[in-house]
Amino acid sequence: MNVAETVPFAVDPPKIGLVSLGCPKASYDSERIITKLRAEGYALSSDYAGASVVIVNTCGFLDSARTESLEAINEAIAENGKVIVTGCLGKDEALIREKCPGVIAVTGPQQYEETVRAVHETVPPPHHPHESLVPEGGLKLTPRHYAYLKIAEGCDNQCTFCIIPSMRGGLRSRPVHEVLAEAERLKRAGVKELLIISQDTADYGRDLKYKPYTWRGVERETRFLDLCQGLGDLGIWIRLHYVYPYPQIDAVFPLMAEGKILPYIDVPFQHFSPAVLKNMKRPGNVEKTVKRIENWRKTVPDLTIRSTFIVGFPGETEDDFLRLLDGLEETQIERAGCFKYEAVTGAAANALADPVPESVKEERFHRFMQKQQEISAKKLQEKIGKILPVIIDGENSEYVIGRSQGDAPEIDGQVFLKKSKKITLTPGDMVSAKITSADEYDLFGKTT
Repeated sequence: MNVAETVPFAVDPPKIGLVSLGCPKASYDSERIITKLRAEGYALSSDYAGASVVIVNTCGFLDSARTESLEAINEAIAENGKVIVTGCLGKDEALIREKCPGVIAVTGPQQYEETVRAVHETVPPPHHPHESLVPEGGLKLTPRHYAYLKIAEGCDNQCTFCIIPSMRGGLRSRPVHEVLAEAERLKRAGVKELLIISQDTADYGRDLKYKPYTWRGVERETRFLDLCQGLGDLGIWIRLHYVYPYPQIDAVFPLMAEGKILPYIDVPFQHFSPAVLKNMKRPGNVEKTVKRIENWRKTVPDLTIRSTFIVGFPGETEDDFLRLLDGLEETQIERAGCFKYEAVTGAAANALADPVPESVKEERFHRFMQKQQEISAKKLQEKIGKILPVIIDGENSEYVIGRSQGDAPEIDGQVFLKKSKKITLTPGDMVSAKITSADEYDLFGKTT
């Protein structure tokens, strides 16, 4: 179970258990729920036995994720008995109640108040909540030195493999001054790295017609570039995730060159075959994409690109797959994840012809990962001898473990620094490190 730090009460308050599944956007939703409950005086339980009620925040993006969520709900019911379900799978209340009889309440994604209300009805809040029990930055499921910052809900894209719009609705951006205010609170609370997330980060503000707001005496529009400019003034690491490859994102790279935003961008390209991209309803001008990446690298020579790709999409031929491998070679994407296509209940791609056999998906997955491993190893070898800024996340018996500016937590590589008796490092510390060696995914070095 994911839990946040608790503060003792003179009289034991009711305790809430939390199981948070899925992506960082779901984790952000969980943080909002537990921050609200903690402010009302509830405590948090680290196990099922100690909880008065358990909240399960579900994922429903893939059928395998739906299965995992249903299993987690039933486990919580078996271990505790009192379970409230929320999150993406909560959109399908009938399925949950059929497969998990006994749940107390079911709420959908972003239904924070409904979830809290269900807790109130099950376990009334303490009579004297104390706002001071909640840190300024709210309760976090991440370590204290980094945090996810969600800038919008929902998505207006119609990718054929995705059901996010049907689960989370259309794009709903947060006004720019609200996002910047939360970012500033997180910085004051000790956060040194913000990971900017939404379903489609580059589309931020379109639904609000880019309405301007004044923040700290400066008028900024509710749009991607203006937000990045405001975040860049905070003086902490700003990392951009889930940035759909619209033309307007090109304008943010000068901010990276200036050191305002980390030289890192997560762009889910999904494929490099025009035919497959057309079937996915994704941007399909591959030649233009390759040229844009070249220009990004000219502007930001130390840029790290993260992306995700799907192999085995319906209709994908061997030639399409080879075009994908060629695209990896051309673009030299440093950090690439690969997923074998999985049919999702309700997705338009289910109706496409020529499904790819599972054995072929598996074979293509391994060929993709081999190619990506070769690229990653080569790119990391180029960093040997360089001095890089590193943020510390933890340690083991031999190394202090951190990340470079090119590494997002939990999904990218790490930097292993040989321990020194002269220097004590703790999570959140920023150091300079000389890189002495590298393997396929990680760097090794020493502090300077």
